[in-house]
Amino acid sequence: MATTQVVETVAAKAADVWEHLSDFGGIQPGGIIESCEVEGEGVGMVRTLTLTTGVVVERLDVHDADQMTFAYSIINDECPLPVSNYSATVKITADPGGECCTVDWTGEFEPKEASEDAAVRVVRGIYTGAIQRARDALGV
Repeated sequence: MATTQVVETVAAKAADVWEHLSDFGGIQPGGIIESCEVEGEGVGMVRTLTLTTGVVVERLDVHDADQMTFAYSIINDECPLPVSNYSATVKITADPGGECCTVDWTGEFEPKEASEDAAVRVVRGIYTGAIQRARDALGV
């Protein structure tokens, strides 16, 4: 199993970043994402992301608003990403003073049809891109 982690500070209140990142069905089309469709609600809900390269189906495994933590996994074998047996956890922590927070996004997976370094680069790019989209949405 490979593990990758992105830890970044965001100049926004933890609750605002949580609201944006934890909205499991709130992914907006753009870039390679053509659409996001959701089935169900809460833990166990499934989102289907249609990309220009294929379809990624993810299940929400944990959603703890009190701890500002959520976890999800990819559940389709034909996922176009270079990973299998993928799961990730996102934890948002308020920094002292409350005007910024830390996002800790960690994923575990087995590389698929790619080297571990290549798979890690793809996954890290997804994490950093999502955190940047949260910054953009919050104007920070």
